[in-house]
Amino acid sequence: MPDELYRMSAVDIARNIRNGKLQLRETVEYFLNRIRTYNEKFGVFISLVESINTRENAPFPVPYALKDNILALGTRTTCGSRILENYHSPYDATVTMRLKEAGAVLLGKTNMDEFAMGSTTEFSAFFVTRNPWNIEKVPGGSSGGSAVAVATGMVPFALGSDTGGSIRLPASFCGVVGFKPTYGLVSRYGLVAFGSSLDQIGPIAKTVEDCAFVTSIIAGYDPKDSTTSKKRVDFLNGLNDNIRGVRVAYPRNLLEYEALDADVRDAFFESLKMLEKAGCEVKPVEMPLLEKSVAVYYIIAPGEASSNLARYDGMRYGLRVQEEGLDATYHGTREIGFGEEVKRRILMGTFTLSATYYEAYYDKALKVRRLIANELNNVLSENDLIMLPTSPVKPHNIGEVQSPLTYYLMDIYTIPANLAGLPAVSVPVCLSDGLPVGVQFMGKRYSDPLVLRVAHNFEKMRGEFPLPKI
Repeated sequence: MPDELYRMSAVDIARNIRNGKLQLRETVEYFLNRIRTYNEKFGVFISLVESINTRENAPFPVPYALKDNILALGTRTTCGSRILENYHSPYDATVTMRLKEAGAVLLGKTNMDEFAMGSTTEFSAFFVTRNPWNIEKVPGGSSGGSAVAVATGMVPFALGSDTGGSIRLPASFCGVVGFKPTYGLVSRYGLVAFGSSLDQIGPIAKTVEDCAFVTSIIAGYDPKDSTTSKKRVDFLNGLNDNIRGVRVAYPRNLLEYEALDADVRDAFFESLKMLEKAGCEVKPVEMPLLEKSVAVYYIIAPGEASSNLARYDGMRYGLRVQEEGLDATYHGTREIGFGEEVKRRILMGTFTLSATYYEAYYDKALKVRRLIANELNNVLSENDLIMLPTSPVKPHNIGEVQSPLTYYLMDIYTIPANLAGLPAVSVPVCLSDGLPVGVQFMGKRYSDPLVLRVAHNFEKMRGEFPLPKI
């Protein structure tokens, strides 16, 4: 068993197991040992799988982790919340089942911001997850546990969910790759809902190739999810083709955002130069409506969350705080079971959905969402991709940001892809002050193979990205 097996990509591990150079059981035990060694330091896994089944001759026999809002039969699914602390998955999510059929081996469920509401993984009800490059820093969120699991080599890949950037932001902060596929290409059946029109499951891995391969397994039409598309997409198609002639646009106005770190801006423009050297046609565009994305998102997402989280009332499953009378039981259960950020978003959503304010806020936000999608589609009708920084800032200290508005604005570059249902991938570029900086590529609906091809080529031009010294 190689001492540095954790450095290998998921695709290489699968290949070596299939050809007999590695044994799956030994590989699983190797990664479990890494989890036992590093989990407490970084706060990654909420629970581990107690009974592990392996299939040596499967097409993709690779250990992995799930964000703890994705169901897997026989595991707890807590969503990082006290209200679901002892909830056990009654069935497999579609993505879990498809990975199981491919031979992937689930090792555990990773920490997350409660109900995926957060950008730092500080808002879990259980513990804070720490950045592997500096344990005093946040790892991004809400899929921070999955990103840290991959960055520290506890698993070769993990799944996360992305409602407003929750795969791409932690991938950027942790120096790994995070991919959000086109909305509807991956089933949400078995994903605990936050914002149903925004949520999408996707992979986090060390390489773009790994993300493409994992997505090719989990994607596809699912009759259990009415929002899935019957369109077939080959995520591995042309992955290694060159990108000469690809037209890449970047929104110049968003790079004048006052909160954009100078180091992040510099890394972004260096990335543009790399694409130009590869033969891409790079040009600036003006996209003024994207500046409204955060405001639109924080009306629509809390509104959907308010509706989706109404089911957690202590009556059917999850925590129940028994009080005298139905209303008192509801109130006691939700008061104790939900954390501060979840309560804040439920209240925001309930307010904007109320009869008095629906037209003034929610209805207007839906109209502006359509305008933002039109703006993106107009740019993508003349260009192949849009390139943006993944985050305007580098990871900050744990506990440093107290204002909700400040961390809401961290999603300014990732939210547009969710509002329009577009594919987007974050790839690490460089280290700045010892912390990773990422860029993202976003394409038109169903152009996932092109988005991944450009990201894969960019990855090769950048060279091997270092792993954190843990």
